[in-house]
Amino acid sequence: MAAFSERMGLLFLACVSLCLSSTQAVDRGNFKTCDQSAFCKRQRAVKPGQSSYRALLETLELSNSRLTLQLINDNNKVRLLLELYRLQGNMTRVKINELKPLKPRYEVPDVLITDPPTEPLSVLSQDENGVVLSLGVETRRLIVSARPFRLDIMEGPQVLLSLNSRGLLAFEHLRLRKDTLSDKISSTVGSMWDKIKNVFSSNSQTDPAGAERTEDSDTADQHVEEKAADGESDKEDEEQPGEWEETFKSHTDNKPNGPSSISLDFSLPGVEHVYGIPEHADNLKLKTTDGGDPYRLYNLDVFQYELFNPMALYGAVPVLLSHNAQRTMGIFWLNAAETWVDISSNTAGKTVFGKMLDYVQGASETPQTDVRWISESGIIDVFIMLGPKPTDVFSQYASLTGTQSFPPLAALAYHQCRWNYNDQDDVRGVDQGFDDHDIPYDFIWLDIEHTDGKRYFTWDPNKFSQPREMLQNLMDKRRKMVAIVDPHIKVDSGYKIHNEIRSKNFYIKNKDGGDYEGWCWPGSAGYPDFTNPEMRAWWASMFAYDQYEGSMENLYTWNDMNEPSVFNGPEVTMHKDAVHGNWEHRDVHNLYGFYVQMATAEGLIQRSGGVERPFVLTRAFFAGSQRYGAVWTGDNAAEWDHLKISIPMCLSLGLVGISLCGADVGGFFKTPSQELLVRWYQTGAYQPFFRAHAHLDTPRREPWLFGPENTALIREVVRQRYTLLPYWYQLFYHAYRTGHPVMRPLWVEYPEDVATFAIDDEFLLGKDLLVHPVTEEGARGVTAYLPGSEAWYDVHTFQKHNGGQNLYIPVTMSSIPVFQRAGSIIPRKDPRKDPYTFYVALNSQKTAEGELYIDDGHTFNYEKERQFIHRRLTFANNVLTSSNLAPDAQFSTTSWIEKVVFLGAHKPGAVTLKTADGESALEFEFNAAMSVLTLRKPGMNAGADWVVQLR
Repeated sequence: MAAFSERMGLLFLACVSLCLSSTQAVDRGNFKTCDQSAFCKRQRAVKPGQSSYRALLETLELSNSRLTLQLINDNNKVRLLLELYRLQGNMTRVKINELKPLKPRYEVPDVLITDPPTEPLSVLSQDENGVVLSLGVETRRLIVSARPFRLDIMEGPQVLLSLNSRGLLAFEHLRLRKDTLSDKISSTVGSMWDKIKNVFSSNSQTDPAGAERTEDSDTADQHVEEKAADGESDKEDEEQPGEWEETFKSHTDNKPNGPSSISLDFSLPGVEHVYGIPEHADNLKLKTTDGGDPYRLYNLDVFQYELFNPMALYGAVPVLLSHNAQRTMGIFWLNAAETWVDISSNTAGKTVFGKMLDYVQGASETPQTDVRWISESGIIDVFIMLGPKPTDVFSQYASLTGTQSFPPLAALAYHQCRWNYNDQDDVRGVDQGFDDHDIPYDFIWLDIEHTDGKRYFTWDPNKFSQPREMLQNLMDKRRKMVAIVDPHIKVDSGYKIHNEIRSKNFYIKNKDGGDYEGWCWPGSAGYPDFTNPEMRAWWASMFAYDQYEGSMENLYTWNDMNEPSVFNGPEVTMHKDAVHGNWEHRDVHNLYGFYVQMATAEGLIQRSGGVERPFVLTRAFFAGSQRYGAVWTGDNAAEWDHLKISIPMCLSLGLVGISLCGADVGGFFKTPSQELLVRWYQTGAYQPFFRAHAHLDTPRREPWLFGPENTALIREVVRQRYTLLPYWYQLFYHAYRTGHPVMRPLWVEYPEDVATFAIDDEFLLGKDLLVHPVTEEGARGVTAYLPGSEAWYDVHTFQKHNGGQNLYIPVTMSSIPVFQRAGSIIPRKDPRKDPYTFYVALNSQKTAEGELYIDDGHTFNYEKERQFIHRRLTFANNVLTSSNLAPDAQFSTTSWIEKVVFLGAHKPGAVTLKTADGESALEFEFNAAMSVLTLRKPGMNAGADWVVQLR
């Protein structure tokens, strides 16, 4: 029987593999639309209009940290509890839960880094219509309207944001099923009769029922008795399709808790541009969803995803940003269940001409965007981040969920991967190929085939029999490896990992209490319950060098398939009625990948005794995943449109805290043309996570396999990446400290420039580099928008271009349009040498500023011991100065300054250098045609104070 089962499993996997290799695009039929998701369909059937909820102002209670107020649904008399918090940093938190639920509803743990600190709320005025609260600043107020319930946040006369202004608050309270309810009423009546008999038959003064009562049973009985007493026969008693059971294709989802979905609408007056809620393969600016499906947030293993639709993908971050020329705000909907987001706008579909006509004719309609969130379960817990600047919103969100982890320097370099490098000889040959062709790289990756029969934490005994030798060979060249460790565990009594998880009872359970099993790469697989902190601690311990045999300190980890992927499950994922302790999978689904990456990152830290920074790549993610490593955009295709979409996909992730993002260079599926491959390298080299990756069935793609001309083009762009590593590293240090994105849309730095609001084919790295990749086949030129009033310098030619214009740039196959902002200083470094070169791009005032950050590149000593160098570079009044930004930090470096290049300079009469050792004259060259001044080998230490004077 076991042999038959194994053969059937292999047959199943062969069929899956065949489908993967032959299908041309996503099979939409595998994934639900809103109409096929019962709760989404029910909630969407609620149309804007008069809300059934009103606030019971007599229940208002105000403490130093929060306001509570009961809401009542006039249709069914069910009460909700509203909690309002004014948070530090110009944020407001709104929580809505049932006042007396039948049982607790799920509230997301572990995502917030701390209980957000509050500030006092005060009542400014109150009458029978509502209450006005102060939000600290005199002009900023929060107004709670009573009938119907509505919440407005105002600044002066302006409404910044409204909740339930369209009346779409809908909270499906937990209830007993109709047949269960009848039984419960009969039981309650019988119990009451027994109590009466006990009173007459006993002189005891104790509880006549003679039994303990629990809060849950009291609540349940109260619910039943209220229903029975009121004689209610509202429509909730008339069971609607999908409330208690739902079938999709061949899968039935049993819902023992019944309908539990929630919905709330937010209105944003004056707003036409909203962004965020990744992950979707779509433009940066979110589209309206009227007449189509909402954007879906439900982590799924989507094979070869389609572009430009709101389907769910591998990750879900329920954060939306709004922006206009006056203000940026954010909405963080803290819910881990399946979620749909509807967006509508009163200006949607209007052409530019139509908007101008409205203006000429004096139309008074204010632009407005309305956003509606719908989740299957849990509570309403929403953070409103009031900005007002884009950087304020980033800092506000970071204060809630943390910042991007600071990666090891090598993680920002080039990564080489495919599914799969065949064996140790193959790894050795690829590694040597990079040396032979003089192309730098830091990481080589192994996919699932490196394991012993898809048993993670193992090595194939024939193909990878000496993993430590392989890793040592890489270490000798200061290189590293990433090996995949997926969270589906082969059910095999001879497999240590499986046996320990089963013996510790750490597997997710099915609805009947047995271990949940599904099909994935190993065949029949169990799924560890990563929501359990004991399970996460055990998982982390498995990365210890004495547990993960063959591992070494230069082996890092990739978590794939962690949506979780279940080949034979509904929508290729886990059944929602699977059980995690006290909760159903439907409550926690979008957290699963977050917890897998958390436990893995902790394992890599623990194995080094807390010394070394981890590097972990994840496919599934949630709010807060930025704290644990990198993400990538999943299984893309070798198509030009997939290259283009990688830009807005990573921009969207950066806006919600996840800066370490990239896309598979060359496309995972299919075979890129030589032109596409080169253009993808040129784009990927300027995105935060730079990894080439390819499907098992594609031809080999190492960079030297496409002829000497293309090899040279790829070599050049990879070297450009390495040259800019000091700048990348500095940007990630700032992302770690502030939460500001590394790769950012133009509007983040130019928030008043309406022309930037919808641009997503170019981007900024920090504020000082602008990149417009070539993403059109056969392109002879691109048009880049150069924002701002200051100039931009082409980093390759040093040609100066004025800001505030659309610039047409002729391109060849070697062209990568990249510009440095006038007024900036950027450090670069030759990958083969230690010294730095500073590029000083002067603005119209002949000033510039920048920074230099240096540490050991791989430990936590920058944080624990303050071992780092952080220096400010400034140029003003013909003086370039390096000053210490962290005088209490201690770190030394042998790196020195080999060259300083001034762009937009005048020819000086002389140049002098002043250091602690004295003053000396420097040699220089001046290119009058390009206004470029070059100081060669000034020789000062990168960590020292010094002054360069142009005379």
